[in-house]
Amino acid sequence: MAPYESDDRTTAGEVDEPRTGRRKAARYVVPVTVMGVAAATIGLVPALADSGDPDLPEITAAQLIEKIAQSDVERLSGTVKITTDLGLPNLGGLESGLTSGAMGQGGGDGSSADPSAKLTELASGTHTLRIAADGPDRQKVSILENAAEYSLIHNGKDVWGYDSASNAVYHGTVDGSGEDRGHRPPATPKDFADEALKAVDDTTSVTVDGTAQVAGRDAYKLVVKPRQSGSTVGAISIAVDSRTGMPLKFTLTPSSGGAAVVDVGFTKVSFDRPAASTFEFTPPKGAEVTEDSDLERGREHSRKPERAPKSEDDLAKGLDGLKMLGEGWNTVATFDTGAEGGLPTGDVGGDAGGFLDSLGDPVKGEFGSGTVFSTRLVNALITDDGKVYVGTVTKDALVKAADAGK
Repeated sequence: MAPYESDDRTTAGEVDEPRTGRRKAARYVVPVTVMGVAAATIGLVPALADSGDPDLPEITAAQLIEKIAQSDVERLSGTVKITTDLGLPNLGGLESGLTSGAMGQGGGDGSSADPSAKLTELASGTHTLRIAADGPDRQKVSILENAAEYSLIHNGKDVWGYDSASNAVYHGTVDGSGEDRGHRPPATPKDFADEALKAVDDTTSVTVDGTAQVAGRDAYKLVVKPRQSGSTVGAISIAVDSRTGMPLKFTLTPSSGGAAVVDVGFTKVSFDRPAASTFEFTPPKGAEVTEDSDLERGREHSRKPERAPKSEDDLAKGLDGLKMLGEGWNTVATFDTGAEGGLPTGDVGGDAGGFLDSLGDPVKGEFGSGTVFSTRLVNALITDDGKVYVGTVTKDALVKAADAGK
């Protein structure tokens, strides 16, 4: 299909907003700031898609973004397929252990039904999810596995997690403000599309690239691309339902080519209200129920005591000292760990050092020397003097950012 010829630009200031607490769980409404994106993209000449199927009315990228922004879908049910391929090395299961430890589940103090650990599985591989939503207070996400199922259910103030494989149950509560609902990983095309549209600024090309059918519904294809060189993001394609304006499919392809890094799309979807029983849950007989408050006490107990800082300067180090370098898609985050000497190498770090050597590439520049750890999307440079540079940029762009931030 021939692409629409519209190419929209906005300014970065029109989409700025804090990145924390900005998304309510399963409330399928694009943030109001996206309206600013649409309002800024005016004076564009639309073009018709070709005679392919489906044949939809002409629309500009500005109008399509506005359609997404005005979408008010809050009730739905369906099946979502999510595939993520960051190109991480096969660590023989070590990555799962590291993830669990990072989420506070180490030492046997956790629960297999704890969503903070279970939902991190969506960060790699291919998964099938069943989802349902009935407004901001009732949602359900189920991860379908070979012979088991994990379900996360939000019903009013209660949050339940159930792992059928181990017959384990997690229970927590959320406050009435809805702030707690935003702390969940993205699981639908809408979640990913929200984040992508927040990145739209004058360094971005936005076009409508014809039409498609997703889960039996007619959709427009919105394509977002960086104008700058140096980004690991090649293109983002969002299939937008022509009637409701809700994103039905999200695909991110890397600038290096090959398979998509992230591909999330509905295979079935209905916008009817799900049955109330969908969100009801009673722990099965014999299930081990773990309260979130008990897990939190276990996490606090297992944490090692931190050493007192030696000076006020030490307090500024770490993530609290996070700085942003560059602009648009070439933005790089940097912070100082305060740990000079860099990472252990094979010469001084034994097996662990040799393992790290095999994962990273040594680099040098005006900043000094360090090691770059790469995936197909996110790259990180750790310098020998303890600084970290991270971004969706190439290795060369990271080195340039480190030189500039020297």
